[in-house]
Amino acid sequence: MLNKLNTTMKKIILMFAAVVMAAGVMSAQDINQATESYNNGAMELQMGNNEAAIENFQAALTMGEALGDEGADLVANCKKAIASATLSMAKDLYNAKDFEGAAAAFVKAKEVAEGYGETEIAEEAAELVNQANALKFNTEGKAAMKAKDFPTAISCFTKVLELDPTNGATAVQLGQAYMNAGQLDEAVAALETAMANGQEKNAAKILSNVYLKKAQASNKAKNYQEVIDFAAKSNEALENGNAYKLTASALQKLGKNDECIAAYEKYLEVTPNAKDAGGIICTIAVLYQQAGNKAKAKEYYEKIVNDPQYGATAQEQLKTL
Repeated sequence: MLNKLNTTMKKIILMFAAVVMAAGVMSAQDINQATESYNNGAMELQMGNNEAAIENFQAALTMGEALGDEGADLVANCKKAIASATLSMAKDLYNAKDFEGAAAAFVKAKEVAEGYGETEIAEEAAELVNQANALKFNTEGKAAMKAKDFPTAISCFTKVLELDPTNGATAVQLGQAYMNAGQLDEAVAALETAMANGQEKNAAKILSNVYLKKAQASNKAKNYQEVIDFAAKSNEALENGNAYKLTASALQKLGKNDECIAAYEKYLEVTPNAKDAGGIICTIAVLYQQAGNKAKAKEYYEKIVNDPQYGATAQEQLKTL
């Protein structure tokens, strides 16, 4: 009886050993197959075939997870590789300037990375989502400007600045859009933001024109002190001959002839080839004449004696001096 029991136990032990050996062989085969799939993914990734790479990594991941602890390292590598490849696909769209597609792809890459616990990749994807969206809105804004659709341009450029508040170049574009739309106070605010973010030169010319428009509006409303104030701000941003001319006209209407003459003289200095130079010189001569300064009046009349439009007037007045 004991001998029979011993024989039976030996058979069981032998059968168990066979099962263990078979399981070991199957485990080795599975890990080799999973590793091969992972290596194939790495090769595809190196060749820039991101989709094929992800398919291989996903297959390796599934096999690795089935292996339990034995496949733990492979699983970790697969998760990182899948997250990286997904991010790489998004970057390809970004580099191709498909910013709308890239933004959606970066969102997907972020979600994949977060799902696999790849924090660094998720953070990079999140940052690139904002960059892609900013470029998308900027592109749309430029197209709207070209089409003279200024409300849409304003909306797009505003969205860019919400994503990237220190983007001085976009702030310049927003200022231009506001100016073209007649929203001058908003234009000033946008351009001041641009100047505070490295766009002093590009913003200055537009800001000067914005204040010039405000001066022109005040002139139309016959608010001459405002004309002078806004024209001064226009020149402060960037010296502007038209601002000096508006200033001179406003000062003349306010009866401040001495200051008016100085402003007109500055206008001629800044714009020496102005088409209306003859008329301005004649006005200066008249103002000097009214002030009793015959020498200066004569000096200015003599400048236009051969002017086709004002020459005759100058010659007549010179006879009286």
